Amino acid sequence: MTEQHGVLQAGRLEEEVQVNNPLKIQDLTFRDGHQSLFATRGRTEDMIPIAEEMDKVGFFALEVWGGATFDATHRFLAEDPWERIRTLKKYITRTPFSMLLRGQNLVGYRNYADDVAEAFVERCCVNGIDVFRVFDALNDFRNFQTVVKVIKEQGRHFQGSICYSLTESKMGGEVYNLQYYLDKAKELEEMGADTICIKDMAGLIAPYDAYSLVKALKETVRVPIHLHSHFTSGMADMSMLKAIEAGVDIIDVCLSPWAYRTSHIGLEPLVAALQGTNRDTGFDLKQLTGCADHFNKISPKYRHLLDDRMSIIDTNVLLHQTPGGMLSNLVNQLREMDALDKLDQVFQELPRVRKELGQVPLVTPTSQIVGIQTVNNVLFDTPDERYKMITAQVKDLCFGLYGKTPAPIDPEVRKKALKGYPRGEKPITGRPADVLEPEMEKAREEVKDLARDIDDVLIYALYPTTGKRFLRWKYGLEEVPAECKPRTFEDVQEEQELVEKARKGMLQEKPVEHVPEKGPGLQSFNVFVDDEYYQVEVEMTGGGPVLTSISPQVREEAAKSAAPPETAVQPEKAKEKETKPEPAGTKAAPAEGTEVEAPMPGMIIRFEVQEGDEVGEGDPLLILEAMKMENSIDAPVSGRIKEIRFKDGDSVKKGDVMVVIG
Repeated sequence: MTEQHGVLQAGRLEEEVQVNNPLKIQDLTFRDGHQSLFATRGRTEDMIPIAEEMDKVGFFALEVWGGATFDATHRFLAEDPWERIRTLKKYITRTPFSMLLRGQNLVGYRNYADDVAEAFVERCCVNGIDVFRVFDALNDFRNFQTVVKVIKEQGRHFQGSICYSLTESKMGGEVYNLQYYLDKAKELEEMGADTICIKDMAGLIAPYDAYSLVKALKETVRVPIHLHSHFTSGMADMSMLKAIEAGVDIIDVCLSPWAYRTSHIGLEPLVAALQGTNRDTGFDLKQLTGCADHFNKISPKYRHLLDDRMSIIDTNVLLHQTPGGMLSNLVNQLREMDALDKLDQVFQELPRVRKELGQVPLVTPTSQIVGIQTVNNVLFDTPDERYKMITAQVKDLCFGLYGKTPAPIDPEVRKKALKGYPRGEKPITGRPADVLEPEMEKAREEVKDLARDIDDVLIYALYPTTGKRFLRWKYGLEEVPAECKPRTFEDVQEEQELVEKARKGMLQEKPVEHVPEKGPGLQSFNVFVDDEYYQVEVEMTGGGPVLTSISPQVREEAAKSAAPPETAVQPEKAKEKETKPEPAGTKAAPAEGTEVEAPMPGMIIRFEVQEGDEVGEGDPLLILEAMKMENSIDAPVSGRIKEIRFKDGDSVKKGDVMVVIG
């Protein structure tokens, strides 16, 4: 034992092993880290202070953009998404910038026309993106053609991605087997991919499957292999190590404060584990811990968005294959609809819906498409009818607007989804974008008085409703809502103090005052205030008067033209009641009419009708966006539109009356 120890001391492992194949690292802290943990709410102002230090580490690339950041920055943070790239580029001058691009979906939830795709990718290059990780939710690489052409023309790095999914609990089976991935990799190499990424968005890849897949890929294609896997199931660090043993060239990580859970493996432990091996990254651990300290310091501003479960892993993902971001969306949707108790039913229904919709990989946007349709089925289906409320995106999927699904779509589901579909009831088989009309010129015209450059136009083209609202915020035409403004450490401190007081029992609810019943000694008095007077009811109890109600009264000369007075209105509230506008959706219903309520919380994308229009039963009234999926709300009866209580872009709660049909 001593002799062996002495040999080890005399020749330390790091001195003997030649680092001839250092592992390359892409860091995702600035993008997928906070997207996975904090619903993509990380702000640019919290990235700037550490940007220069991150630039010194030596990463293959820093993922700073793409995915949900374009949506979240303009929708929830009131930040210009393009400005994030430009700002960070001022501080990070050596490390390439990487972004996640959803093929023809770009950074949205549908396929956009070719002219939008070309303009968007070109502007990404101009603004500072160097590496494009391109993926398609169906692994239909026809959706790569337009964006890859521009990436190559601009001399940027094209990383072709394959979405990793499972047919069963391990790699294999009818659809997602080893040959499936090898064939996809050869397609990408033929398209000119500079690197190939296996994109495991739910943390499903098992360690020995990772080894077999990487080893086979290295023997099949010549370009470097990159592995991306989330920690959701708890396997990612083991899978990464096996992939490293198999020769993977690049892997994805996050700094430890924003790692693990539904995010990615932590960088610092990996760097330490590889020291002294031929895959040593060469990174300075002291430098990394300094960077991690910054994220530790700012994390309290985002802690309220973190899932409060005790465990940092979710082994259920191995059963339902639901990515972390998709799971949080489902939970939030059910919570807002007071239906969180139905989560188990959603998990039971989800594999069935996924299979019926072509066994699609669960990644944006198909994860949302399958997830929200599953919620709709659980909440609105009856024993006699399934798919009672089908989202617009499911209809598009069945028509072929997203591409070819890995397995055939259930013919009965397709038939129901395409009944009355505007583009026709026969699905297409060609490249989806070939049937899309150009969109850029129309977008320019619609925001010509608001947009000041091409980047503004693209914000609107990708997100018409929220994009236009953001542009009004950006140029001071509307005030930014309080919930979109940054949280400060003072805000966090106040919340923490309240929590501490609650834990110590120092917060008590204000007791509800008991209102006594009216007795036999009740007397009425008239009280005059200027030109108004009020009726006051007074009862003597224990020697003192008790006011039980105050009612505004109307003078006789005004009685003919005034409405009957309301009862029990406080004098100090009378003026406020006259001037304060009623919130949308709360006006009293007419005496006759059918009220159309919001079946779920969401945002009204557009109304398809106007007041006074005649509609038939089943005609579309409006499009309601819920969790970024569009639902057509149809007329339950025939009649005339008597009242519309909201406008395009308004948010509604479940049960809000949106339309009244007379």
